[in-house]
Amino acid sequence: MSHVVPVDALVAELTAGARVRLLDVRWRLDRPEGRPEYLAGHLPGAVYVDLERELARPGRPEEGRHPLPDRDDLTLAARRWGLEDGDSVVVYDDNDGVPAARAWWLLRRHGVDVRVLDGGFRDWVRAGLRLEHSDRAPRTGRITLPDAVVDEAAAIDEAAVAPRTGVLVDVRAPQHYRGHAPGLDPVSGHIPGAVNIPTVSHIGADGRLREPADIRANLEGFGITPGTPVVLYCSSGIPSAHSALAFATAGIGTRIFVGSWSQWARSPGRPVAVGAGAAEVIGAV
Repeated sequence: MSHVVPVDALVAELTAGARVRLLDVRWRLDRPEGRPEYLAGHLPGAVYVDLERELARPGRPEEGRHPLPDRDDLTLAARRWGLEDGDSVVVYDDNDGVPAARAWWLLRRHGVDVRVLDGGFRDWVRAGLRLEHSDRAPRTGRITLPDAVVDEAAAIDEAAVAPRTGVLVDVRAPQHYRGHAPGLDPVSGHIPGAVNIPTVSHIGADGRLREPADIRANLEGFGITPGTPVVLYCSSGIPSAHSALAFATAGIGTRIFVGSWSQWARSPGRPVAVGAGAAEVIGAV
């Protein structure tokens, strides 16, 4: 099963009359509301998805910044997007596929046929394709989302033991992993035993995913091959979904510690490691 689709292949599907639902998931940490960009121009027929309100839910600080939405709430959101059972869905953004991957991961775990547009909005524009400049209010859909078909979420205690049972991957930038840069959380550093494979290492200069063979070769350097138990985490559960997408295209299954560092850093008694490797200094939250 393909998890990404290039622009030319999507255009061919749409031209052939395939029923493909398009979801615009534009979001950035510094601009979490992507609707203004959506209204300024989006793929024809695409419906805007609010990551903060529809792909996450309000939670207590100790749950992390982007807890998973309840299934019932996600179902209602998917119906607002006009989705029906059996629909093929393509999600996109203008941020290298990172926020779109959150929608991919959530919908996929509930059995939806969903792919990420490789290259996203930028590739569509580069191809000179038509844009739509108005809002979309589709007819309410009737999709039903079952419980997670494959539960690929890991709890905080599972993340803690992941370095002993497989590989725990911190997908943040090295300066955050090493604890050299302050973030939005009370402390900086990483979960002891985690290896650092930044999300951006899977993204080419053109904003598309690197070739599966290149991703596999990089992961093999960390002892990760198909069948290796892998848990991913990031700052708050968004970039780790993109790493899950990259791993999946390379044929490697993963689970995501959704609370990620924003939960770990607020959980009393959890150890914190700093530095780049064996010489880490370990303290506690």
